[in-house]
Amino acid sequence: MEQAASVNVDPAQRADSDGSCSKWRDWTGFWLLGLCNNFAYVVMLSAAHDILKQQESANATSPTPAPLTVDVQAGNSSSSPYDCNPVSTAAVLLADILPTLVIKLAAPCVIHKLPYGFRVLFCALMAATSFLLVSFSSAMWMSILGVVFASVSAGLGELSFLSLTVYFSRDVLGAWGSGTGGAGVAGAFLYSGLTQVGLSPQVTLQIMLVVPFALLISYFFLLDPPPTLPQWREKQYAAVVSEERQQLMDDSEEEEQGESTPGTGSSGPLTPKEKLHVIRGLMRFVFPLALVYFAEYFINQGLMELLYFPNVFLSHAEQYRWYQTLYQVGVLVSRSSLCCIKIRKLWALSLLQVVNALLLLLAVRFHFLPNPWAVFAIILYEGLLGGAAYVNTFYFISKESEDRHREFAMAAASVGDSLGIALAGLAAFPVHRYFCSL
Repeated sequence: MEQAASVNVDPAQRADSDGSCSKWRDWTGFWLLGLCNNFAYVVMLSAAHDILKQQESANATSPTPAPLTVDVQAGNSSSSPYDCNPVSTAAVLLADILPTLVIKLAAPCVIHKLPYGFRVLFCALMAATSFLLVSFSSAMWMSILGVVFASVSAGLGELSFLSLTVYFSRDVLGAWGSGTGGAGVAGAFLYSGLTQVGLSPQVTLQIMLVVPFALLISYFFLLDPPPTLPQWREKQYAAVVSEERQQLMDDSEEEEQGESTPGTGSSGPLTPKEKLHVIRGLMRFVFPLALVYFAEYFINQGLMELLYFPNVFLSHAEQYRWYQTLYQVGVLVSRSSLCCIKIRKLWALSLLQVVNALLLLLAVRFHFLPNPWAVFAIILYEGLLGGAAYVNTFYFISKESEDRHREFAMAAASVGDSLGIALAGLAAFPVHRYFCSL
């Protein structure tokens, strides 16, 4: 009995008994994990325009077309008013999201067999490899492969770290959400800023190799994990089943109040029938989240590169970078708002994001927005909606899921945003082709 009680102690109580430093370390650790995990993914999307331009220039058989594709202000002979890349930035988006989608669809059913320590090492290795491949790329396939590696790292990392939150106080969900928002701002802003001051995209990506190392330090040296965390060995169930059942009976009153009791998920692996039941219950969260992300990434990778204003001081590539940066600022603000406001009506956020997408689609077609500053404001608002949908979705999943189901539910629900993003990437291709043919 004494062993089970120590295993199932509430993280807030553990922080009080070990000192306030423990809770601070966990919050900071999850913030940095969110930052580092999403960093490579965000940088690849911010670099999408440059990746395509780089490969277009490298593959050119004649030097004369190069000035026409690098900067519209230098003169562009294309009849299209959109200064289109031959390949849409949605190609980079699909390479960035499809591996993540596959991982999130398949991994929740088997990932519990791989201890968390090995998952984190693999994610860091994939992120570092992605930066190196893209920075030293000499062909389009190398660039896309580097983006795929970033996707694998981000996808496995997201579902793993969301599952990891069940072993800590629910407060770390706010830290994770804020960190992922911070990744957007830091990744997009640093990439835009460093390239703006004259560093090449290749050197900029090499500098960012420090991020995977920060991920390892945050996980292995900053977090204060409970004894129940399966760090290097597969989770063990049989040795503590009877003790944990007795502990659950002793704490039945607390269970009825819906209190989070990390560690109670160790009473046995979920059966396929239980997993199916959990997945059905998650649909009310997954569909709104997927719709939000479909609309916002349809904007980000389908419309942003077409929202081009030729008579301003920013080049086309610079306008695209700052669109991405302002979007990420909005995401950071709303993903950090969980301590202040919680939004249960997720469908309202979905519908507002769809309105945003329709507005900007009409703006691309009819050119009624007067300057990029109007687009900046809309995209900032878009980021606020997307970030709020993400962090509130996982907060309410964590709050409303049974203790036994919570770890699996957090991992399984992470497919929602990736599904929406993948569909947006597919939808962006015909839109790009249509407008660039005008």
